[in-house]
Amino acid sequence: MAVGKQLLDYDVDEAVDAFALLKSADVRTAKNGKQYIALVFEDQSGEISGKYWDASPEDIANYVAGRVVHVQGKRENYQTHPQIKIMHLRVTHAGEPNDPQAFIEHAPMSRADMEDYLTQTVFEITQPTWNRLVRKLLSEYAERFYTFPAAKSNHHAFQGGLAFHTISILKLAHAVTAQYPDLNAPLLYAGAILHDLGKTIELSGPQSTTYTLAGNLVGHIVLIDGELVRACDTLKLDPQAEDVLLLRHMILSHHGLLEYGSPVRPALREADVLHQLDELDASIMMLDTVVAHTTPGEFSERVFALDGRRFYRPANDTPQPPKD
Repeated sequence: MAVGKQLLDYDVDEAVDAFALLKSADVRTAKNGKQYIALVFEDQSGEISGKYWDASPEDIANYVAGRVVHVQGKRENYQTHPQIKIMHLRVTHAGEPNDPQAFIEHAPMSRADMEDYLTQTVFEITQPTWNRLVRKLLSEYAERFYTFPAAKSNHHAFQGGLAFHTISILKLAHAVTAQYPDLNAPLLYAGAILHDLGKTIELSGPQSTTYTLAGNLVGHIVLIDGELVRACDTLKLDPQAEDVLLLRHMILSHHGLLEYGSPVRPALREADVLHQLDELDASIMMLDTVVAHTTPGEFSERVFALDGRRFYRPANDTPQPPKD
């Protein structure tokens, strides 16, 4: 059984024979009135969709998010997006791969290294109020922070992606503050560490990630602002004091535009820098992912989160060694 390849290693029109984790399994109704399952398969190479047509009640019960399956079919492109045309699907048998953790993509940096980098950066937050708040919230959400993805899809959607995304922004912030020393570095670092911490409440976790009820109804920006205010109460800090309001503004404005979910637009230099660094890191991660799975000399699939654009991979482009 040819199961050595990862999902995204298959070429268009190549036969697929692989074990994979069902990241999501949404039951839908086709125009003919029959039910089908919109599946997203996942392994450590990434994810790819597929539709299981004419699903029976038994199929719907078997093929659920979080289950490892064996899929046979053909790699296709639908409107430039990769998918598997499913020929045969079944749950795994005894003795076959069945540990979901073995199929989940992980951050390209160990947890120990991420913890070390965050610890060193926290020492650089020399303003006492911001330091206390960062330490308080990081300690409360540490387990989730170091294991959760940064998103359900699009960017850093892998185990440990939230912490890795945060550290990527901090590395950029260190470079920017070195170039522009008038920026308030402690404020920028504190904002960067806390800006997405609400995703530990907004998302369900690294496996078969979904949005929680709070995530759907409130969203991570407002959720972490609420947690910051709660931390102020615990630490006997005034949430309306200017230093606290500056940090809250960093978080509340980091999406940049109201239509992108920020309650306010950036009104501090450091807030605008954080927004731009957040956008830069997310965009580069999306581009790295899509270009890595594009044949040299061809255009990628359309990237919905980047205005549906396609990106060209130069013909002489060669894979780069992984970065720490």
